[in-house]
Amino acid sequence: MKFGYTILYVPDVAASLAFFEKAFGLTRRFFADTGDYGELETGATTLSFASQDLALSHHAAGYVFASGSDKPLGVEIALVAEDVEAAHAVALAAGATELAPPKAMPWGQTVSFIRCPDGTLVELCTPVGG
Repeated sequence: MKFGYTILYVPDVAASLAFFEKAFGLTRRFFADTGDYGELETGATTLSFASQDLALSHHAAGYVFASGSDKPLGVEIALVAEDVEAAHAVALAAGATELAPPKAMPWGQTVSFIRCPDGTLVELCTPVGG
């Protein structure tokens, strides 16, 4: 078994793809003609976005969507960057909300936390041990 996808359920797939492209420099791999699913180039594991309507078609009992929650959900996407301070500033300029500014951690990593316009919690961090 291997980890293949993280799929974020968002109100507007095209807007989330565009934000991640602008804020983090990721490139689009796929966007469905229906507009309800898209993927970004992120390496071995795929970061995907699906519409909330598509999510509900799979599980009609519903979800707690990040976009509808005042607080971030208890899950994050971590993106590794050599320069967290610069990446953090670009994300804020693209429309993210700052949750925690860049901070050097005792184990040597620099981390920051932002919330995307679609509600997704993102940690920006330097490589562990780097």
